[in-house]
Amino acid sequence: MLVDDQHLLRMGFRLILEGEEDLEVVAEAADGIEALQTLNALPPGQRPDVVLMDVRMPRMDGIEATTKVVEQFPQTRVIILTTFDLDEYAFSGLQAGASAFLLKDVTPEDLVHAVRVVAEGDAVVAPRITQRLLEVYLRGGARIEPSAAQSPSGGAARRARGAAGGAGTGTTDATGAATGTGRPLPDGREIAEAMDDGVPREPLTQRETEMLFAVAEGLSNAEIAAKFFLSEATVKTHVRRILTKLQLRDRVQAVVYVFQTGLIGPL
Repeated sequence: MLVDDQHLLRMGFRLILEGEEDLEVVAEAADGIEALQTLNALPPGQRPDVVLMDVRMPRMDGIEATTKVVEQFPQTRVIILTTFDLDEYAFSGLQAGASAFLLKDVTPEDLVHAVRVVAEGDAVVAPRITQRLLEVYLRGGARIEPSAAQSPSGGAARRARGAAGGAGTGTTDATGAATGTGRPLPDGREIAEAMDDGVPREPLTQRETEMLFAVAEGLSNAEIAAKFFLSEATVKTHVRRILTKLQLRDRVQAVVYVFQTGLIGPL
């Protein structure tokens, strides 16, 4: 489903997507309200697997619409697609439950790939967006206010202690480069307890901890596999275990979890 207030853009996206044999555009909408009305009107079996959602639209913007789509239609995933390379849009979109955040200058090949990946239940964050988040939240360019630091399940974030060596699955001698602080990585129990929302989470192993921070860097499974000299299948297994232990929906939520809890702290 395409949601954008510019008809010509919707037409362009439709031409790209319907040029693929396995993709079909089942509906269009010009704003968030129309999108929700259209989804409600469609029979459950005909609702889209993926919604391409613009950010700036009249009546209801893409961030608010994404929140409502994720709440009301959990089987439908959202890709936020916008021209605005701005931090608040990126982070707000991910907080709202989007499975991907791409810029409108994305190549047709990358757009098609993102739709397929998200439809299969995975998630995509463009490296540019992840890098912007790293720049802002690592270098202290912005802060998440306590009232806004909500977990995917609605709880408040609690700042991680940041020093390895606590109780749990064991300490790690990793350099902590992924945290941007030069400190060792937090241990598995610190990570599990970093979000103070009452949701029980299991401690991560040392390898899972390293994988979590690699995901937070925006690395793909292939890049993580090359970094740690593992097969992609092994990386996928580790990522699935991380999501299960931390009770997260997808790798985008893993990125949000790391930023919101302060596991990646300011320099």
